[in-house]
Amino acid sequence: MATTPVSAHALLETDEQRDLRAAVAALGNRYGRDYFERVTREGEHTDELWSEAGALGYLGVNLPEKYGGGGRGMVELSLVLEELGAAGCPLLMLIVSPAICGTVIARFGTDEQRERWLPGLADGSRKMAFGITEPDAGSNAHRITTTARRDPDTGEWLLTGRKVFVSGVEIADATLIVGRTEDARTGKLKACLFVVERDTPGFEHHHIPMELAAPEKQFELVMDEVRLPADALVGDEDAGLLQLFAGLNPERIMTAAFALGMGRYALGRAVEYARVRTVWKEPIGAHQAIAHPLAQAHIELESARLLTLKAALLYDAGDDAGAGEAANMAKYAAAEANVNAVDRAVHTLGGNGLATEYGLATLLNAARVARIAPVSREMILNYVSHQSLGLPKSY
Repeated sequence: MATTPVSAHALLETDEQRDLRAAVAALGNRYGRDYFERVTREGEHTDELWSEAGALGYLGVNLPEKYGGGGRGMVELSLVLEELGAAGCPLLMLIVSPAICGTVIARFGTDEQRERWLPGLADGSRKMAFGITEPDAGSNAHRITTTARRDPDTGEWLLTGRKVFVSGVEIADATLIVGRTEDARTGKLKACLFVVERDTPGFEHHHIPMELAAPEKQFELVMDEVRLPADALVGDEDAGLLQLFAGLNPERIMTAAFALGMGRYALGRAVEYARVRTVWKEPIGAHQAIAHPLAQAHIELESARLLTLKAALLYDAGDDAGAGEAANMAKYAAAEANVNAVDRAVHTLGGNGLATEYGLATLLNAARVARIAPVSREMILNYVSHQSLGLPKSY
């Protein structure tokens, strides 16, 4: 019996997802790289793009419909960020606000927390930052020293500690802070998450100057006995670690999408240039020394995109363990592909690759972000060697 052939595109994405890609790409292209670089240069934020993306339902596509979201998943949210990045205007806060904070609150927050935060996160009228990294903890989450204790008289929480490299605190209505509380049964510290509103007394934030051209600024947070209401705790005090990793897997998936979009943008500019730039008889793209590295960059980006899709599909299916492995590998693969694509793009343009006019040189620093954050490539290799290959730990 003859069968009707099914296109690869139909197997990988639904018609609805492809339509979403096209719509987001159109929005991103309408703003474009010039807009992104202008607001960065002027010390502003991508407020217009953020607001329009929220009004169109793109920012909250992964959040529950009950709270104004699209009711979809990480597949859809990751393609939103990828397409905006491919248009030259990635929104870093998409990783933080709807992906990490929105996911954690949607899955584990109280009804009151969901009602209070999710509608605003979905339509873009509110933002949340995420604070986990500490000066002395690095990639070792077990060394987090930010602690919370209950006031026995009021039931309120007293939060003390420091966080660094927290994105967008000054534009966020609140920050989701990873702290630790003492287990009454064992005396050991356990992870917990708290919503800290920006204007909470004693919640201080200090700008960290960065050699990075991006609208989103980085901050250090200082908290000394910051008093929080009892309902600032997200979810179950005894399930903090589970809740934390429920947010970290989307963070890795979205970082991969961020890297993919940037790599696609850089590669697109290089291919466009190589088609028309003529030095001898033919455009430089006819020469294998130019064409092959660009082809290799394309293959690497497409491979990383498939791994990112796998991670998002596993996460949306509720397979947190499988998603954890795939999300780490996707983040690694996309970050490496992005760095290579940007490097090849700059090299293809030669001196023009460093010229402000072509907008590629600023990506040389930006491309390294996904290699370093939210977890370094070396820690991902540790994870894969231990968890996937069963090799012993060295620490």
